[in-house]
Amino acid sequence: MDIVIKKPRTIHSEAIANICSKGWKQTVEGMLSEEYQMKNVEYWYNNERVKNDIEAGFYSYIGFLNSEIVGVIGGGKTNSNAGEIYVLYVDEKIRYKGVGKKLLESLTQQQIREGISEQWVSVQKDNHRGIPFYEARGFLYKEKRIKEIETGEKQISLRYSRKLYSY
Repeated sequence: MDIVIKKPRTIHSEAIANICSKGWKQTVEGMLSEEYQMKNVEYWYNNERVKNDIEAGFYSYIGFLNSEIVGVIGGGKTNSNAGEIYVLYVDEKIRYKGVGKKLLESLTQQQIREGISEQWVSVQKDNHRGIPFYEARGFLYKEKRIKEIETGEKQISLRYSRKLYSY
């Protein structure tokens, strides 16, 4: 399986929006209402927003398999030595085949080049795909954050971090 990692362009916005929408909804399925899921997807993953976010550098890399986009990662620098992973989603048809690992490696190497020595990520509580993925790559649990969203529901995310080293 030949996974190719590239920088996204605005022509990729529809595929990125689709992967992120599906991935995020699967992550919060059974935890947050359909109403909130629809509003969140419409806000974050509409085609225009994704295009703007690509241009702003929010989406860092996309993964291709046979010219089809099968994964996306976005991240950035949050202070002089810390970076954040904002999104990491892989098409469910190709999960557990190394796409997420390659995307994370690409972002991590970029962040190391930018002088980042600590990488952070928020993972939805009970995310049985994300939590083991990050823990297997050296991320350690740091704290729980509870946010009341506009529907009155509580969204619970777990914060993880790991140290980055340049070699």
